[in-house]
Amino acid sequence: MKHLIVFVSSLEEEVNILWLEHLKPVFKNYEIVLFKDLKEENYKQIEVAIVANPNVQELLNLKNLKWVQSLWAGVEKLVNEIEATDFNISRMIDKNMSDVMSDSVLAWSFYLYKDMPLYKKQQNQTLWIEHEIKEKSEITITVLGLGELGLASALKLKYNGFNVKSWSRSKKEIEGISTYCGNDALEELLKQSDILISLLPLSKETKNLFDQKKLKLLKKNASVINFSRAAIFDYKALALLLDKKHLKHAVLDVFEEEPLAKESFLWKHEDITILPHISAPTNKKTASRIAYENINEYFVNNKEPLFVDKNKGY
Repeated sequence: MKHLIVFVSSLEEEVNILWLEHLKPVFKNYEIVLFKDLKEENYKQIEVAIVANPNVQELLNLKNLKWVQSLWAGVEKLVNEIEATDFNISRMIDKNMSDVMSDSVLAWSFYLYKDMPLYKKQQNQTLWIEHEIKEKSEITITVLGLGELGLASALKLKYNGFNVKSWSRSKKEIEGISTYCGNDALEELLKQSDILISLLPLSKETKNLFDQKKLKLLKKNASVINFSRAAIFDYKALALLLDKKHLKHAVLDVFEEEPLAKESFLWKHEDITILPHISAPTNKKTASRIAYENINEYFVNNKEPLFVDKNKGY
């Protein structure tokens, strides 16, 4: 008898169908069904669920659920919603995602380093003006967060010649990169940073970490890249510091509500680049394979994957 695995997702129907088209061939020894197609009499059979932005109430209906495999790397929303529940969460850890994110970090760091936003402004004004450019080694880039994505990004930036520093909530050692932790160290790093890149997980400690007070500590003409979570930054304070020309530019890929509302002030700000959450999309092929490996190990060898620390949120 095949183990029954439920796919719990609030994504659009066509996206769910795409996921199932990738999951089912890999999970050929298992039966995978969408929650809406799961018979109530089978709820008690479910030990493991695959999830993508799930409706938590649907998960709570599965009384024997032991753990869920997220198809996304970020799971803080799920952690916050199920704090009091017994089941565990395995987040998606995919080398492909680290490669894609580090490529995005490098690309948009070059975008800022090469003054692309300024040249775009000049094009709009039919201005032909050349600007001096510093050596890459003179550009200090601070990477916030040293999980899989942050580490890969910091190393790629270092390999490409930038002066890279990094900060995380706990002390870590990386050969060739200066690493820091703690609030005092963060404030000192902000004063040195030409480009600040956030890859931090959202937690109680990082929520609204970059308010106006913190952002004002950034070096004059510094730029910001946020590829983590919108709630870590006060975007109104960020825009104000851009207006005052204290900061130079911001590249934002994450927002409290997505898609970003058409009436949002962020769209028309000339010193903000808006991206539609594309810095590191989940690769359905590799993620399906990783989900299978984790779930198959559990059922065949009784081996659990690495679970999220619910207190930390990652």
